[in-house]
Amino acid sequence: MLDVDPGQALFLLATLLATGAIAGIISGLLGVGGGIVIVPVLFFVFLALDVSETVRMHVAVGTSLATIIFTGFMSARSHWKRGSVDTALLRSWGPWIAFGVVAGTIIGGNVSGTVLTLVFAAIAALVAINMAFKPADAAKPRPMPGTPLKQILSTIIGLISVMMGIGGGTLAVPILSFFTYPIRLAVGTAAAIGLIIAVPGTIGYALFGLGTPDLPPFSLGYVNLAGLIAIIPTSMLTAPLGVRLAHAIPQLALRWCFAGFLAITSIRMITSVF
Repeated sequence: MLDVDPGQALFLLATLLATGAIAGIISGLLGVGGGIVIVPVLFFVFLALDVSETVRMHVAVGTSLATIIFTGFMSARSHWKRGSVDTALLRSWGPWIAFGVVAGTIIGGNVSGTVLTLVFAAIAALVAINMAFKPADAAKPRPMPGTPLKQILSTIIGLISVMMGIGGGTLAVPILSFFTYPIRLAVGTAAAIGLIIAVPGTIGYALFGLGTPDLPPFSLGYVNLAGLIAIIPTSMLTAPLGVRLAHAIPQLALRWCFAGFLAITSIRMITSVF
C-alpha cells in the first residue's frame, strides 16, 4: 500500500496543486471554502494510493477542513473589503454554528466512511436542485428567521458542513437566499462562516484520528499534512480571483455555477460508493 513511483507522485502532486487553484477560485466565487471540490479529489487520490476504505473519506474530510482555514480566510478577507460580509449575522449565528460543528465532529469521527460519503453526496444533490430550480426573483420577501428557527438552521449548517468537510456556503448560501438575502452578501458571509466551521472541525478530526491504523503517511489524525501543504499555496493565490468574479458576473449565473458544481460532485461521490 502507498508504494508510489516517482511519475505517479509527480502526477498526484500536480493534481493537488490544480485542485487547490480551482478550490481557491470556487471559494471566492461561491463562498463554499473549496471543500466541495477538495473532498472528492482527495477521496480519489487516496483511492489511487490504495489508502484503506475505513479511513479514506475521514482523511479527505479532515484535510479539506484544514485547507478551508486558509482559503476561507483569504476569501472572507476579500469579501469583507468589498463590504459583502454581514458581521451582525455572524455574531448572531456564529455560536450555534460552532455548537453544530462540535456535534458534527463527534458524529463524523465515529461513523463509517461510506456514511460520510453518502451524506456528502445526498446533501450536495439536494442543494444543487434547490439552487438550480428556485425562481430567480419571483419569491415574496421573507424575513430572516428568529428564535428558535435561527438556532436550528445555524446548528444544522455547522453539523452537516463539518461532516461533509466543507465550508458553510454549501448550506448557508441557499438558506440565506431562501430568505431573499442578497446573493453576493450571502456568498461573502458564508466565506466567513467557513472559518467558524473549519477551525474547530480540523482540531476535532485530528484528535479523533490519532492512533487510527492504516492512515496515509504524514497524517496528523484524520488530517493529511502532505495534501494540506500541496493544496494551500495555489488555493490562497486564486481565492481573491474568485471574489472578483463573484462581483463581476450576473447573479443568476452565479447561482447556476453553484448548482452545477454541486450536482457534478454529488454524482461523482455516489458512483464511488455504488
